[in-house]
Amino acid sequence: MSLVTNIQKFSIHDGDGIRTSVFFKGCPLKCEWCHNPETQRFEREMQCDREKCTGCGTCAKICPNGAISMEDGKPVWSSEKCTFCGKCTNYCPLGIREIIGREYTVKELVKELMKDQMFYEESGGGVTLSGGEVMSMDIDYITAIAKELKRQDVTLTIDTCGYVPYEKFQAILPYVNTFLYDVKVMDPELHKKYIGVDNKLILDNLARLAADGARIYIRIPTVKEVNGNEKNMKETIKFLKEHDIHPPQINLLPYHDTGSGKYQKLGMKYKGTDLHAPEKEEMEAFVQLFVESGFKNTKIGG
Repeated sequence: MSLVTNIQKFSIHDGDGIRTSVFFKGCPLKCEWCHNPETQRFEREMQCDREKCTGCGTCAKICPNGAISMEDGKPVWSSEKCTFCGKCTNYCPLGIREIIGREYTVKELVKELMKDQMFYEESGGGVTLSGGEVMSMDIDYITAIAKELKRQDVTLTIDTCGYVPYEKFQAILPYVNTFLYDVKVMDPELHKKYIGVDNKLILDNLARLAADGARIYIRIPTVKEVNGNEKNMKETIKFLKEHDIHPPQINLLPYHDTGSGKYQKLGMKYKGTDLHAPEKEEMEAFVQLFVESGFKNTKIGG
């Protein structure tokens, strides 16, 4: 089952032109600074703004399955009992409950995406499939969407962390115009510490995609305590050069914590409280490293 958490219209940071971005639910990575925690798990979830909850108990009373109980004056949700019927979200007096994750058929999703065709044509934009990790979804489903978009002459961008079997990339490559490819940390141990897995598969897939002729924009989420240093940037440059990878664009994305407030709504703990963005001067120095190494179109931000 492939679930969608959000369809974002008029996006200008997820590829070229004005785009409609689809965020799928589920990711194999666990980045400590993740700003979309609602896309981490593959299953549906119930989101509740616990800070705004008054403990009125309406949700517990209305739930037909006993999935919500009151403890210490606050509702407690049981994922095992919940059928996501939506009654608690409909009857919550404050509107602070939300089901995260919706299924779309290929036809339904493409129909929604084609509503913005005029903006794609005028701006040189299109559709971006993101996540979570879109490449972790059912690849037959994702490929069917890609084929239909190509048939209707809509450009497709895939925003990926790269941590999937390469066969998935092979299946969808003929229908993709651009990949936005995250290269987070070059040191495999640091990668495992902050992201949950090592980076071998990610880097191998990047090299293979480039060798297979894919158009790839490299994106580097830049965190001062993790990869925001000259050593990591030089190692990234070395890897790109050694594997003959020539991205038309490299984006250094400074760390931000704008998604940290979502965690309490999902009953999760934000782990990035001690992380920071590098100073402006440091970011500019990183850009200069790439430019001097021949990667002329390197910039801060997406």
